[in-house]
Amino acid sequence: MFYRLTFFLFILSAQLVNAGPWLREKGSAFTAVSFSSTYYLETSNQTYLEYGLTDSTTLVADVSFVRLHYVPSSGYATFSLRRSFGPEEGKSKWAYELGFGAGWIGSETLPHIRTALSWGKGIKWGEKSGWSTVEAAILWDLTHELHVGKIDTTIGLNFTDTTAGMLQLYTAFVENQSVATIAPSIVLSPKNSKFRFQVGTESEIGNWGNTALKLALWREF
Repeated sequence: MFYRLTFFLFILSAQLVNAGPWLREKGSAFTAVSFSSTYYLETSNQTYLEYGLTDSTTLVADVSFVRLHYVPSSGYATFSLRRSFGPEEGKSKWAYELGFGAGWIGSETLPHIRTALSWGKGIKWGEKSGWSTVEAAILWDLTHELHVGKIDTTIGLNFTDTTAGMLQLYTAFVENQSVATIAPSIVLSPKNSKFRFQVGTESEIGNWGNTALKLALWREF
């Protein structure tokens, strides 16, 4: 049981991208690949994909491999569909997701269902533009009924045409345990390049000594 609680809290307290309620145009795609590591060499590798099936439906794939101390080799894969709802002309955007997948800890497989609701809007700070999103989700474990709740918040600001900053807060809850992670980062968008680069940190609140360095590569197609 200790392994499962540790695993679920870890995978839900850190995210690669919080895309919010925005959908991809039909036939367009976005991918992001990241690597993070702490001083104690607890590592995670994560791949995230969005693909516009239609103008109103986006396919989301999230796959991760995790290495934690005292926990067997583990990871998860989740595949979801995101659809928007509410007025299209409003400043705020809303979307919901429904998906399925499985986690694994050693030889044990843990299938799950994922449900999520997200909100987002563009923001202004002086002459600079940015965005804010909030996502609430539940991972419904189908094996041991360890249903996990999470709330993720992102605030982003475009400093220049090629540089943006993000501040993210991830919270996860399972049974009587919870964890909160704060993740500041910088996103670089070099001119004449199809790639964007993210450099940041992830720190569990109350456990600052195990802060992780995160590097990510983003691309739109």
